[in-house]
Amino acid sequence: MDSAISGQTLRLISSLAVRAPFDAAIVPNFEVETGCKVEVDWLPTAMIMEKLAAGERAEVLIVVAASIDKLAEQGLVEPASRIDLVDSSVGLAVRAGAPHPDISTLDAFKRALVEARSVAYSRAGASGIHFETVLERLGIADAVRSKATVIPAGFTAEKLVSGEADLAVQQVSELMVVPGIEVIGRFPEPVEAVTTFSAAIMRDAANRPPAERFLATLRNERAAAAYRAAGLDPASE
Repeated sequence: MDSAISGQTLRLISSLAVRAPFDAAIVPNFEVETGCKVEVDWLPTAMIMEKLAAGERAEVLIVVAASIDKLAEQGLVEPASRIDLVDSSVGLAVRAGAPHPDISTLDAFKRALVEARSVAYSRAGASGIHFETVLERLGIADAVRSKATVIPAGFTAEKLVSGEADLAVQQVSELMVVPGIEVIGRFPEPVEAVTTFSAAIMRDAANRPPAERFLATLRNERAAAAYRAAGLDPASE
């Protein structure tokens, strides 16, 4: 136990991309070792930015690196506290036991999307924002959107389990959170998206000591192992 922060509560606002490693290892280990409780508001990127613009605050923020940079310019996070955590790729998944369509080439990828009964994705997250640009680039936007299952937030792979969609698009780490699904793979190289997620302390953080201690645990070897197990690549030094 860390007597300096034991009994305190640390509040995070975080992208869903790191939920699996945080839930499985990082947050439980931190709480046991320090006695500090961690509360996390899990949201897609666009919703996080909207909440912050509306005045929502926390001690630690975890979101895409570009958004951290923007928030630093706005004076909402401390640039010196910023650390890059993981590199995350967007992928596709199917319900467990379902055939895996070929997505190894751009043509095969396009065919899989067009032939699917429905593709589940979220326009509010980094993966869905990228997916929208890919649909436009490939010239299949109308064909896919006309039968898509679009969710405002949460895990798109849940729509595979419920039978509402044949394919789910999201960060690979987010797809892996949902039981009963199988990840087919990442987007093919011409349309691949690798997103860096970063953490920073908010400038007006009410509880700095636990925030600083928490950030210190996010780049150690145990955290790196948890990231890899969740389909994420630890960010390079």
